[in-house]
Amino acid sequence: MGTIWKAAGDFLILIINGLYSLTHSYGLAIIILTLVVRVLLYPLSHKQMTSMQKMQRLQPRLKVLQEKYKDDKETLNKEIMRLYKENNVNPAAGCLPLLVQLPILILLFRVLMNLDLQGATFLGISLEGSVISTLAAAVGAPAGKIGIGALLSAIMANPAGLANVNMYLGNLVLLVVIAFLTWYQQQLSGASNPQMQFMNWFMPAFLAFICLSLPGGVLLYWGVSSLVGVAQQWYVKHRTEVEMQEKPVLYKEKPGSKKD
Repeated sequence: MGTIWKAAGDFLILIINGLYSLTHSYGLAIIILTLVVRVLLYPLSHKQMTSMQKMQRLQPRLKVLQEKYKDDKETLNKEIMRLYKENNVNPAAGCLPLLVQLPILILLFRVLMNLDLQGATFLGISLEGSVISTLAAAVGAPAGKIGIGALLSAIMANPAGLANVNMYLGNLVLLVVIAFLTWYQQQLSGASNPQMQFMNWFMPAFLAFICLSLPGGVLLYWGVSSLVGVAQQWYVKHRTEVEMQEKPVLYKEKPGSKKD
């Protein structure tokens, strides 16, 4: 398995270097590669997003079934499966495409983490430096790996170094954009359940924390991929907007009544 991963990684590096020879920019090479991957994965991701929208549309009817048959689990399961069948919904359809995509995305991630970009920058973004390392360089902290605690100490020791915004601003802005796109994707997915509100804010913040130490090349890939994902999700949501606005016919009788 390790040999397969290495061969696939070497192949991706050849592609990136080939794109660099055409564009003379590692930033553009990463963007083009990201777009190609998103296009190849479009059928799977589109199926996943469409399934999510259908499941969201059925939530009111699922809640009615859960209330109506709360004391009869067997009947509840049968009614839920019948509801899915009538609406041509497969609950697993939203998960399986994601499982297929994950190995490809992980491979891209690993390649970009270890690729030698020769100190390249793109639109003010250091493709090899992270938000932490570029901030550390701005305030004159020692070179090499540095943690958040050491960075804060360095900033307190030399706050004037933050005036060197050209050294870290690109990476920092990209990080904020990624966090925003993550939050916005959750809003598009209709994650309005009050129980999920904490996660809607926690996940973008947690992701931003993780991204603090990631190289700018990885953030560029992540940001472009997220932007394409938001556009695709908005398109899917727009197409199903009319269906989602229709009030589903739940039951003629109220849940718990004697008649079905």
